[in-house]
Amino acid sequence: MDRLDAMSVLLRAVETGSLSGASRSLGMPLATVSRKISDLEAHLGTRLLIRTTRSLALTEAGAAYLTAARRILAEVAEAERAAAGEFDIPSGQLVVTAPLLFGRLHILPVVMDFLAAYPKIGVRMPLSDRNLHLVDEHVDIAARIGALPDSGMIATRVGGMRTVVCASPDLLAAYGAPKEPSDLTELPCMNFEPFSIRPVWRFPREDVAIRSRLSVSTAEVAVAAAVRGFGAVRVLHYQCAEAVRDGSLCIILSDFEPAPQPVHLLHAARGVLPLKMRAFLDFVAPRLRERLASIG
Repeated sequence: MDRLDAMSVLLRAVETGSLSGASRSLGMPLATVSRKISDLEAHLGTRLLIRTTRSLALTEAGAAYLTAARRILAEVAEAERAAAGEFDIPSGQLVVTAPLLFGRLHILPVVMDFLAAYPKIGVRMPLSDRNLHLVDEHVDIAARIGALPDSGMIATRVGGMRTVVCASPDLLAAYGAPKEPSDLTELPCMNFEPFSIRPVWRFPREDVAIRSRLSVSTAEVAVAAAVRGFGAVRVLHYQCAEAVRDGSLCIILSDFEPAPQPVHLLHAARGVLPLKMRAFLDFVAPRLRERLASIG
């Protein structure tokens, strides 16, 4: 039995949530997937998975084994990259994630410059407003906005991001520009996820329950509606920066903004950082700092 192969099959089964999912992902017959896991369980003398017709779950022993297997497979992959010369010449593929709009506006342009400078490196970019788990979802580097939880990850700070309130000139002409946060109760506003019956915008010294005329699921849609005068909106500065630059929106209540949220490039702690990751961080971090500083 090839134990490394069996570990890989077990990992893929857990990631896809079923043996049939692992079969499709690996291009391997379902019977072969089942046999490899059964052989592994027989070799270990313990049950790793609880199988049902629709799903599977790890036993306690299986969860502990999977953690060790994931580490072993990562170390083997790193050793193979070193043997292939990846630690001498930047090459291979990187998986880089970021929030959807932030990734499109600010990460993608820098990544395209990086690819032009390093032709032997490829980048896959799963952009998502959900924070992907770096280890479980095989992500090399993540751009994150906001305070980071305590973890074993390594973070490189590349700037800060303001949280701003903005509105269209026509809306402000009709209702007047608010002088302080409490004035927002007299101004039509818009809310986006998470939805709530009575949305509250938090400021450093007070919380304001806003009158939400429209609730949408993304900041990008909220900004587009704000440009048309449907209401004021509270977003991260990069999400409305283009509309502010062209005069479609005006930032209001700037004296009441909370402290800017930190922006980091995050990666898992490793023994020896692969050269492709070091090259990416060295190239992208200073350029991203410049882009974020230019937003203001």
